[in-house]
Amino acid sequence: MNKLKKLVIATGLILSMSAFTLNGTTEAATTTHKVQSGETYWKIATKYGVPVNSLLKANNTTSSLLYAGTNIVIPNSTITASEKDLLARLVHAEAKGEPYAGKVAVATVILNRVASNDFPNTIKGVVNEISNGHYAFTPVQNGAIKQAADASSKQAVNEALAFKGQGNGSLFFYNPKTAVSKWIYSRQVTVTIGNHRFAK
Repeated sequence: MNKLKKLVIATGLILSMSAFTLNGTTEAATTTHKVQSGETYWKIATKYGVPVNSLLKANNTTSSLLYAGTNIVIPNSTITASEKDLLARLVHAEAKGEPYAGKVAVATVILNRVASNDFPNTIKGVVNEISNGHYAFTPVQNGAIKQAADASSKQAVNEALAFKGQGNGSLFFYNPKTAVSKWIYSRQVTVTIGNHRFAK
């Protein structure tokens, strides 16, 4: 009787593990998108907020060709909805009044920091980082980050996510008219957009 009981329990565990494993592999990329006329991988990646490189990989292609009416796989986003919201609120607070490209660049800096070994490895960690007794981002210190993000900041986050893994590797941004740190001027400037200089 004990052998039968053990066999039933073992079988149940194996089936449970199999179901979990199969479920895990199918959930890795369960969203599909029907390609519309004029869409590109870039446009689709920006719409869903996933890296273009991940989108190409999920569809086993290196070609940029897309055909209207075909279904493509959309990989799961690399960040959660709450992380996207936090990032969009930071972009909104830091780049209010800046050109759209500057908003994308600010979001890209945060994503580059997450990928860098020199900074925390989460969006929340990067945004809330305190170094040498100072907040990395003024809107966290003064509470401006609590304001809701506007549509362009949310879109800029999606575009930065689509752009992930490309670009100049900027890790910093500052306004040269208001920056007080002499150290920031020692960093190599990658691009200037609006009132912000971006550097690595």
